[in-house]
Amino acid sequence: MCSRVWSVCLLLVWICLGTRVVGVVGSHQGSIPLSVVKLWASAFGGEIKSISAKYSGSQLLQKKYKEFERAVRVEEIDGLRLVKKLAENMEEMFHKKSEAMKRLVEAAEEAHLQHEDDPDLQYEYFNAVLINEVDEEGNSMELGGDFLLQPNDHFNNLSVNLSLSVVQVPTNMYNKDSAIVNGVYWSEALNKVFVDNFERDPSLIWQYFGSAKGFFRQYPGIKWRPDEHGVIAFDCRNRKWYIQAATSPKDVVILVDVSGSMKGLRLTIARQTVSSILDTLGDDDFFNVIAYNDEVHYVEPCLNGTLVQADVTNKDHFRMNLDKLLAKGIGMLDVGLTEAFEVLNDFNQTGRGSVCSQAIMLVTDGAVDTYDSVFAKYNWPDRKVRIFPYLIGRESAFADNLKWMACANKGYFTQISTLADVQENVMEYLHVLSRPKVIAQEHDTVWTEAYIDSTLPQAQKLEDGQGPILMTTVAMPVFSTKNETRNRGILLGVVGTDVPVSELLKTIPKYKLGIHGYAFAITNNGYILTHPDLRPLYEESKKRRKPNYSSVDLSEVEWEDKDDTLRNAMVNRKTGTFSMEVKKTVDKGKRVLVLHNDYYYTDIKGTPFSLGVALSRGHGKYLFRGNVTVEEGLHDLEHPDVQLADEWTYCDTDEHPEHRYLSQIEAIKLYLSGREAHLKCDKELIQEVLFDAVVTAPLEAYWTSLVLNKSENSDKGVEIAYLGTRTGLSRINLFVVPDQLTNQDFLTAEDKEGVFNADHFPLWYKRAAEQVPGTFVYSLPFNTGKDNNSVVLASTAIQLLDERKSPIAAAVGIQMKLEFFQRKFWTASRQCAALDGRCSISCDNENINCYLIDNNGFILVAEDYSLTGMFFGEAEGAVMNKLLLMGSFKRVTLYDYQAICRIFAESSDGSRALLDVRLMMILCIFLLLLFSFMLEFNLYSWWYSDLTAKAQRGDRTMLVPCDTEYPAFVSERTIKETTGNIDCEGCIKSFVIQQIPSSNLFMVVVDNKCDCSDASPMRSLTAAAHNESLKCERLKFQKDRRRPDSCHPFHPEVTKPNHITTTSQPNLLPPLPPRGNQTQPYHNHITT
Repeated sequence: MCSRVWSVCLLLVWICLGTRVVGVVGSHQGSIPLSVVKLWASAFGGEIKSISAKYSGSQLLQKKYKEFERAVRVEEIDGLRLVKKLAENMEEMFHKKSEAMKRLVEAAEEAHLQHEDDPDLQYEYFNAVLINEVDEEGNSMELGGDFLLQPNDHFNNLSVNLSLSVVQVPTNMYNKDSAIVNGVYWSEALNKVFVDNFERDPSLIWQYFGSAKGFFRQYPGIKWRPDEHGVIAFDCRNRKWYIQAATSPKDVVILVDVSGSMKGLRLTIARQTVSSILDTLGDDDFFNVIAYNDEVHYVEPCLNGTLVQADVTNKDHFRMNLDKLLAKGIGMLDVGLTEAFEVLNDFNQTGRGSVCSQAIMLVTDGAVDTYDSVFAKYNWPDRKVRIFPYLIGRESAFADNLKWMACANKGYFTQISTLADVQENVMEYLHVLSRPKVIAQEHDTVWTEAYIDSTLPQAQKLEDGQGPILMTTVAMPVFSTKNETRNRGILLGVVGTDVPVSELLKTIPKYKLGIHGYAFAITNNGYILTHPDLRPLYEESKKRRKPNYSSVDLSEVEWEDKDDTLRNAMVNRKTGTFSMEVKKTVDKGKRVLVLHNDYYYTDIKGTPFSLGVALSRGHGKYLFRGNVTVEEGLHDLEHPDVQLADEWTYCDTDEHPEHRYLSQIEAIKLYLSGREAHLKCDKELIQEVLFDAVVTAPLEAYWTSLVLNKSENSDKGVEIAYLGTRTGLSRINLFVVPDQLTNQDFLTAEDKEGVFNADHFPLWYKRAAEQVPGTFVYSLPFNTGKDNNSVVLASTAIQLLDERKSPIAAAVGIQMKLEFFQRKFWTASRQCAALDGRCSISCDNENINCYLIDNNGFILVAEDYSLTGMFFGEAEGAVMNKLLLMGSFKRVTLYDYQAICRIFAESSDGSRALLDVRLMMILCIFLLLLFSFMLEFNLYSWWYSDLTAKAQRGDRTMLVPCDTEYPAFVSERTIKETTGNIDCEGCIKSFVIQQIPSSNLFMVVVDNKCDCSDASPMRSLTAAAHNESLKCERLKFQKDRRRPDSCHPFHPEVTKPNHITTTSQPNLLPPLPPRGNQTQPYHNHITT
């Protein structure tokens, strides 16, 4: 029934999309004189440009740059040379982090070598949770004590101890366990190395050692606090950096018993076991989950017979499907094993997986046979597939069979009796997989993808303050080097250090990349490490991570590259170039800039990363070098109205503690004085910022004179004048006192798009650069669109030369009150050329509507004030459609592969929510109305902001990752004026559109005598299509990836510890368990 209703709904939507507006041009003479509208547009354009030029000082600044024209040298940017240099800089930084980890590895292995385990060892250490805690009597807690903590700006003002580390023990472990106490004791030797590393490289942040026993030693020492339930969920052994360093890439089939005997708690434990196994898989691993009883059932049916990459998105998808598992029938393990072996064999032959280790994780409550015939057929004698049985439940009647399977197939057996046992027991298989690497003493350096680890105390504090911090981790394994345990391959743990992505951005000289240029880096899997278009959070204000934020592919942000040419070349670590036209969204995704980018890329040696640089053609491919004396430049740089980009690195003030309190301007002064040899600065950037300071200095006196002239700006319509230069230098002048500013966030850190950031120029700068030289771009900030206290921004670019290859030297602009701006418009629209002063038409007439729209179709002025900031198609749909048909505006189709959509959530009882027929019909009608009105218009503010980005509302919906397709609109520059008529059921509606001179604005005058509201504005075209990212086709599809360089699946010296794991002789099998066990009844395993 539901499917039939949806079919009818889709049919009605299709019919709705087929309706169209009929436009008529020609025979009917419009009632709106073009000459009058042209007069209005000219009058308003001249007035508003005069105001903008006067208060911004644009003509003065253009003149000053012209005076230096002969003293500057214009250079074309060599993109390939630039990207190679940037890669070398990053390689050097990464190498320093790796060397620090090597010193930790050497110290840890030596300390363990000298230590003899003592089961009775008593040792008081600083427990991260118990430090500075007291009991009811005021005495220090055991394993606590006084631990000096002081705020440190390098660690984001968190209170830390730079002399000592602390030890965290998972809540489910005993912090005085002998193995933990011994490990903590010998690892105290790392304190000295932590401190030494930090002194050698002051840019280091957190260093740590994650022990295979479960404890976590962290430097600098910091206080950890449990959650509201008194629990600390952090276990270092299931972190990506630990698993990636400890093991090699692997292909895994998780085989889950869903026979009748697994009902109740056993199935609950089994689900949790599978989920914990998924936690141990990373981006270089591949997996599938297969359930079995008397036949096999793929947990995700569309992945029948294959494996999928273990990224966050795919693992979460499988977790959601685990609830579908139901226990019934007979357990035919031979059927499940056969399917698992065939899947692994077939997938391995494709060459698309890890092509390294292979394993079957068997989650069951027993096995009535050893199934040696299955192993003989598929796995012996080579035993390339390891078997890891997890016996669920307290009974051990068939444990011997499962133990035999593990021993006969180089695996490991473990029993899980309760939910509390799951995590610790699942971890055991990692020790087995790590043994070949340990015995070979291969200390592979691994780097993780970009991630946010919010379980750590510093991450929680940062999340409260400034939002989650993206980082990558470099990690190395630590091995036991004792001779007596060498052939057992004992992993002691993993050392690591975090590298914030912001540190990578500091190595990138933004001034060399141009206004629209940027650098980006990806992993060997094609996932983004850093890119200006990566959006890891739901909303800026919510600070919540998207579920798939760490596995966003480069092709999802550089989506114009349909063939993945750029992505695949970078994944394969090639060096080269690539070009394509791109559509870059700005202003919260509501505007689009169509650019032609040239890409340059190369690999970052010693890491799995590749680096790319994008330069836009035209002014983006050129830079210039000026020259002034240091004395001149410093004098003008120290003016109080001068600011430098906070996130640009003029001087590296983080490297040495004594420099961390310096502002960038203070650091530049110190550097130029020559008194500080240890201060590293960008000499080229400093020279250019001194030049810009000198050239722009006259504007300070100019703006001051305007402020002092009381006859100027008497109504306080113009509030701010501002400028920015290609070197990140800004000057700001207020024409009103700060408290009287209408938009107080503009040009502050709160206005992220309006200031220079590490990866982009200000929005007003970027938009001005794409306008015709000498024209101003006007816009209404969307965050204040319908507020009576709104403002209008006007900015223009300053070119160095009067030619196409000229770089953009700077941009200047003003902020004015919207009310002031609109008043100028209405005054101009009342003018007429009649000698008697009697105008044939006026915007005051009831029969016409007058609008002022920008080049993206957004309304700045309308008689109905509530329309301010809205898309013109919402107010005049038929007219907007006609403008599209006539070519005055063109549609640009955009895609967002990082969108978030709201869907109906499951009901509170945990069962799958199904829409009843009535609700489906209501939704169908709603879709009809929505689609018929929205699809031709850019109602992006409704669809994108409200339906995809807002936090979850109510009990019936939830947010999920999705892909969206939506339109944006851009005016055609060559069309200055247009008249048109629309046939609205026999009534002819006329309109005139006229460009405002020297601007990005258009005056639109519409005859409102005809009601065209019933006419569909749609001729055809695309919907804002919400397609869930986890469709079957997308799950199956695998893009090119590069496997890690190292692989250690086996080692000939591996021995058989504790009779549980494998024998060193490949053809020697353990004796079969007594056959008597096979005939014993096993609860419901056989009979149900």
